[in-house]
Amino acid sequence: MKRKLLYIALIFTILCITCIIVCNRTIKKHTTSKIYTEASIIPTNKVGLLLGTSPKLKNGNNNLYFDYRILAAVELYKAGKIKYILISGDNRREDYNEPEEMKKALMQKGIPEKFIYLDYAGFRTLDSVIRAKEVFGQNQLTIISQRFHNERAIYLAEKNGINAIGYNAKDVNAYAGLKTNIRELLARVKMFIDLAIDKQPHFLGEKIIIGKKSM
Repeated sequence: MKRKLLYIALIFTILCITCIIVCNRTIKKHTTSKIYTEASIIPTNKVGLLLGTSPKLKNGNNNLYFDYRILAAVELYKAGKIKYILISGDNRREDYNEPEEMKKALMQKGIPEKFIYLDYAGFRTLDSVIRAKEVFGQNQLTIISQRFHNERAIYLAEKNGINAIGYNAKDVNAYAGLKTNIRELLARVKMFIDLAIDKQPHFLGEKIIIGKKSM
């Protein structure tokens, strides 16, 4: 009996690892040509979708993922590669507001407020990407995050009828990002499940037209 359970556990483990490898390779293969690391050569798009994260870690230290994404968005804007920045992040609690924190950081770097739009219901990458199309009317986007995040977001975008490219923010070192990278592998498997069941965002809502702010 114990040997049988051991075999079952072994087969299950092999299947899980195989699934993770296949999902990871599929995403990488389909997004390699759409990923950019230099602002000088990336194509121009009207809107950059900046994927949200917290400015601070749980221990109170600066979140480098946040800092580097802000710098990447500023680089694109100042290079004339995007005109508007749509910040999509989590705001499910009163004391936690990723879009507002990113907006403050962008404005401190010289981005005018009139060129910044906020999506407070970007609870997950899936929500951020689909809402960019369904709520904010964008069928073409430059997604701004770290490479691992951009790859998954671009794949999601394409499967939802969005022509997307990604601009890579600087990544953190391997040690600091180990937990995030492991979580990303599992998120990629979850993404394929979401696509299979046609998972939709938690909220949609009224249309918001980017570019129609009062000047």
